[in-house]
Amino acid sequence: MQIKEYIDYIAGVRRYSPRTKELYSAILTEFENKGEQLTPSGIRNYEVYLLDDKKEDARTVGLHLSVLSGYCKYLIKKGELASNPVRLVKRPKEQKRLPVFYRADAMKDYFEASEHYADSEALDFLMSLPPSDKTAQDLYARRLRRIIVSILFCTGIRRSELISLNVSSLNHGRHTLSVRGKGDKMREIPLVGTLYAEILLYLKAAGYILKSGTGSESPLLRTSKGSRLYPVFVDRAVKEELADAENFTGRKSPHVLRHTIASELLDEGTDLNSIKEMLGHSSLAATQVYTHNTIERLKKVYDNAHPRANKNGGKNGDQD
Repeated sequence: MQIKEYIDYIAGVRRYSPRTKELYSAILTEFENKGEQLTPSGIRNYEVYLLDDKKEDARTVGLHLSVLSGYCKYLIKKGELASNPVRLVKRPKEQKRLPVFYRADAMKDYFEASEHYADSEALDFLMSLPPSDKTAQDLYARRLRRIIVSILFCTGIRRSELISLNVSSLNHGRHTLSVRGKGDKMREIPLVGTLYAEILLYLKAAGYILKSGTGSESPLLRTSKGSRLYPVFVDRAVKEELADAENFTGRKSPHVLRHTIASELLDEGTDLNSIKEMLGHSSLAATQVYTHNTIERLKKVYDNAHPRANKNGGKNGDQD
């Protein structure tokens, strides 16, 4: 197997992220270590191994098969494999999981409760202190956590996209963010006025506390040490911000914020194509999953409020 060559190809030519590169490499190496061949029977044996021996769920097994399929397609293009054996193997059925989201009133309450950490008055107080002062450092850290949540929620961008933002990503004339998404595709996201204003205030705070790194290719968001954000930092920031807020249950993560704004926009009547462009989905099918959430909520409203809904288990409506 030519795993290294393929991994170099997806990293250099396809521009897959380092995280995806590591994932693909681990899966292909595991398949190779099992000693299976790229044949229908070899793929089936590997599938059984994942399901029965490793007790992996259907979603994880599907991911393994997708990686193997991509590798086979690569070998076919090189003329080293006649056909794709993965296509002849039935994949385990996945249970559909609806996106998790936060309630609209919970997000509204969070932004109202934390607004004083992000406004101009707090900035004036911060800049009245020496940059090395502990209070100033604490105020910067809280402002940074708040702007992380604000950008993730208001734009719906992915964690990796947030981390990759530079100062040049912000277009002051158009009030937009240029975001580099999956497959190195660029998209432009409009910023609501409140978010744009908050970003400007954050940049002033960062310039005062950190002093350096304000060039166009510098990170838009920086830690208190001046470095670019990283995945664990972003995850921790979201958890810390939402942990003390009211009405937030379940997992607190950047991805749930992404799901939340998508669901809210759909509820407000935004068309699917516009949401698709905002989220950077490659196909409309990926965006349509949010319609299931809307339908489920509509059913609950119907059952609770509709005058002809079946609330007591009996039959409603006209009788024949």
